[in-house]
Amino acid sequence: MSEGPSVVVLDYGFGNVRSAVRALERVGARVELTADRARASEADGLVVPGVGAFAAVMAGLKAVRGDQIVERRLAGGRPVLGICVGMQVMFDEGDEHGTLTEGLGEWPGIVDRLEAPVVPHMGWDTVDVPDGSVLFDGIADERFYFVHSYAARRFPLGVDEPVGPAFRAPLVTWSEHGGRFVAAVENGPLSATQFHPEKSGDAGARLLENWVRSL
Repeated sequence: MSEGPSVVVLDYGFGNVRSAVRALERVGARVELTADRARASEADGLVVPGVGAFAAVMAGLKAVRGDQIVERRLAGGRPVLGICVGMQVMFDEGDEHGTLTEGLGEWPGIVDRLEAPVVPHMGWDTVDVPDGSVLFDGIADERFYFVHSYAARRFPLGVDEPVGPAFRAPLVTWSEHGGRFVAAVENGPLSATQFHPEKSGDAGARLLENWVRSL
């Protein structure tokens, strides 16, 4: 039996990393939890987990030069998967209590507080998946586990800007809690989910398996 693809879960002090490691191992990846730049750069796939505050996650990433690792991987077309706040930091900036924090800037837009009667959004919810999704192949009608107070409520890339024939428009999956928000994005080598696939049962395992198979 051949070995699965190598995946590094970036260890920068934030995120439910152990459950992510176990979930990825169960779907056939060879997983290493590390902040080593060479290993994170050379792996077939890189996972950027994240929980808590946008600003704290960005500080943790920069402390291990995770921002540079992500930028260089994507520039070379090497896959990256962001989870929860690990997805949020891919946007230009986050707005927490009126304080703006610069994100990684891979996507235009801002992450801010959900406008809903009950925040945080916690529990299982459905998603609206676009045609052609690789991440959600076979699981578009399933529910996934969310726990968050902030989200990107707009995704202007590929909407306000023309996308040429050589560039495929990002595939954006949406969900709703008091209004529409971005639940997942597939954009070339960069994929991300606002929900936690490692906490989403069989559907989450299938999503991770779909990503690992794509590496």
